[in-house]
Amino acid sequence: MSARAKNRLATIVLTTIAVVIIGLLVGLIGFILTQGWHKLTLDFITSPPDIVNAGGGIAPQLFNSLYLLVLTMIISLPLGLGAGIYMAEYAPDNKFTQFIRLSIEVLSSLPSIVVGLFGLLVFVTMTGWGYSLLSGALVLTVFNLPLMVRIIEDAIRNVPQNQKEASIALGITKWRTIVSVVLPAALPGIITGAILASGRIFGEAAALLFTAGMSSPDLNFHDLSMNSPTSPLNPLRPAETLAVHIWKVNSEGLAPDARDVANGASAILVIAVLVFNVTARWFGKWIYRKMTSGA
Repeated sequence: MSARAKNRLATIVLTTIAVVIIGLLVGLIGFILTQGWHKLTLDFITSPPDIVNAGGGIAPQLFNSLYLLVLTMIISLPLGLGAGIYMAEYAPDNKFTQFIRLSIEVLSSLPSIVVGLFGLLVFVTMTGWGYSLLSGALVLTVFNLPLMVRIIEDAIRNVPQNQKEASIALGITKWRTIVSVVLPAALPGIITGAILASGRIFGEAAALLFTAGMSSPDLNFHDLSMNSPTSPLNPLRPAETLAVHIWKVNSEGLAPDARDVANGASAILVIAVLVFNVTARWFGKWIYRKMTSGA
């Protein structure tokens, strides 16, 4: 086979793989949306669930998912960013650093159910917080931190070395170089890591069964006190997320319209992930242009 024929064959194979991947994604999203499209109403999104009568909604579960996402990112993003900077810029190449990398790889390969049991023991039982949003956010931090550290480290390492050297040659300190030169250049990779971690937060259910719980109190959205048991902003209250709600509705089958609720909740979850990804990409590009003085 000639070189031109090999090149044409490789192009066809790779293009076919790309088309198959896109087709699977479009087919999966299309199937979920068509199954739950009839439930995408304002009443379904803004009303609480009703396991006795048909017509309940997912308002508390949707809010819990978004609030848990915010809490988790507040905890995990600074930790992941700090660890990624240390591994890329400060950590020496020795056995201790190799042990850290091995620990990160082992932690990233743990099943979510095992991480959930760890969270049940440490964050739920030993701290005395019980089933709560904070326990769920901390266990998701443990779950997502290895992914964020590796992605942020790779993003920082991919910044051209001549940019760092030019900054240091001007007499700028290493830390100021990292803040002013390296992080803005690595921002697209950091945003990618945050988006991947956020997608896992939206879709995680097993770890949250043991930490955030499978029930939510009757929330009073007019009560903004973080100490009130019915306040939506209270991080120490139990909180059933949208992914957990889908599993619970399908497994218990108590609601007369359980299948419709699960299909509608799945469609809302997919739309929420898509909207978050698009918004995060746009926001990341906007920050990147501002920090790099781009047009």
